[in-house]
Amino acid sequence: MSGSKRLVVNLSETLERHLEKKSEEKGKKNSQYIKDAIILYIEERKKNEYIDRMKKGYMEMADINVEMAEMGCAEDFINLQDYEVWLTESDLPDDYDSETRRYILC
Repeated sequence: MSGSKRLVVNLSETLERHLEKKSEEKGKKNSQYIKDAIILYIEERKKNEYIDRMKKGYMEMADINVEMAEMGCAEDFINLQDYEVWLTESDLPDDYDSETRRYILC
């Protein structure tokens, strides 16, 4: 195989027996089983690092997101108060016989 490098790894007897058993179960040579395991490990690490970066980003943005949400809620609350004031001011205090009179429970 061109471009391949030989890697020498020292394993304990227990780990070597476990490797032999698993590679036989999968019908692979030890070297292929180890190669597949390394590839899987690297892919999992990449995925976990990506998830960790995403978590970190969301945590960094949390305060900003809360502040923006509170600003929006505060603006909505002000608009609601202004609307309620406008509704109450549109009622005439001596207009008890009008069919269009609005009653607001605040």
